[in-house]
Formats: sequence, structure tokens, C-alpha cells
Amino acid sequence: MTAAYSWPATARNQGPILEVLRVRLPPGAHVLEIASGAGEHAVHMAAALPGATWRPTDRDAAALASIAAWREAAGLANILEPLLIDASDPATWPDEPADAIVCINMIHIAPWEATLGLIKGAGALLASGGQLFLYGPYREDGHFEAASNAAFDLDLKRRNPVWGIRDREAVVDLAAGQGLAFKERIKMPANNLILVFERQ
Repeated sequence: MTAAYSWPATARNQGPILEVLRVRLPPGAHVLEIASGAGEHAVHMAAALPGATWRPTDRDAAALASIAAWREAAGLANILEPLLIDASDPATWPDEPADAIVCINMIHIAPWEATLGLIKGAGALLASGGQLFLYGPYREDGHFEAASNAAFDLDLKRRNPVWGIRDREAVVDLAAGQGLAFKERIKMPANNLILVFERQ
């Protein structure tokens, strides 16, 4: 498993994210994860939700290699082979149905074009009643709930000026334009949220 890598944040947030998904995914759900990173979330979710099928993806070759290594080590039949998907490029998205799309900690560490592509792709791929789950920090009503999120936003922009914590309202409006209705705002640990949308 030499190609596999790990992120400390994953160990902290995978349990709370799992509990949100566990009670909202339909039985036998086919889940597409956008920007899977190391692949740890895919293994954790697939192991805990054996009735679901999990398709991990990423745009980065090192991430795809890590996902493949985690998948091989886990030996779980319900994790599918990782796919190369650039969220900002609809041409790279698969032509396969999905009951749910999950995206964890991508929107703020990517250019806005990645969010545009993510929402457009979800609107095109999800059937009626399909769900989109977006996890991460957000600015709401023009301000940050916590000083730590404001500091994080500044740090992100110092690292890359096209990164940054997004306005929840902007994401909701964008989703509405693609037929994705905003259903839930779920407060998560460490000043994060899960935003849940449903394809109309």
C-alpha cells in the first residue's frame, strides 16, 4: 500500500459525515464521490454501508493511485475502480447513473470553475430525487460563523488567490439553476456544514 496516503482531517470528519449519509441514502444507492483525495472516505463509507456502491474519483494522478491502493487493501466489492474526473470539465464525467453525489472539502480548495462544473454535472447526472451532498466550511449572510473560518479563508487565498470559502447563498442559487433544490443545512463539527440538494 505504498501509494496510499492519509489526511488527518479525514479521521476527524468521516464519522459525522457517515451518520448524515447513513439515514439519507436510499437502499442500494450508487454513490459518485467527486474529488475523493486519498481514498480514505471511500473505504470508510463503503465498509459501513455495504448495501451502497461507491465510485471514487479525482483529477490528480497521485490521488487516483492512493485511492486504488486503499481499495485494494480494503478488498471491498462495493468500491468501484476510481475514475479520473475533473469537476470543472463535464467531458470527463462518466455516463453512468448515480443516486447520490458526494463532494467533501473541495469547493474551497479549488477555483470557482470547479464548483460550477460540479453543480452542472450533478444536475445532468442525477435522476429525479437524486441527492447532492456538499461538505465543508461556508460563509453565510456575508460573514463567517467562527473567527477560525475567517482565518482559514485568508490562508487559503494566500496559498492560491482563486481558492477561498464560498458563500452558501451563491452555491444554493447556482444549484437552483441546474434543477437542484436546497433541502437541508446540517451543522457539522469544526464549523463545517453539509448542504443537501435534491434533483427536481
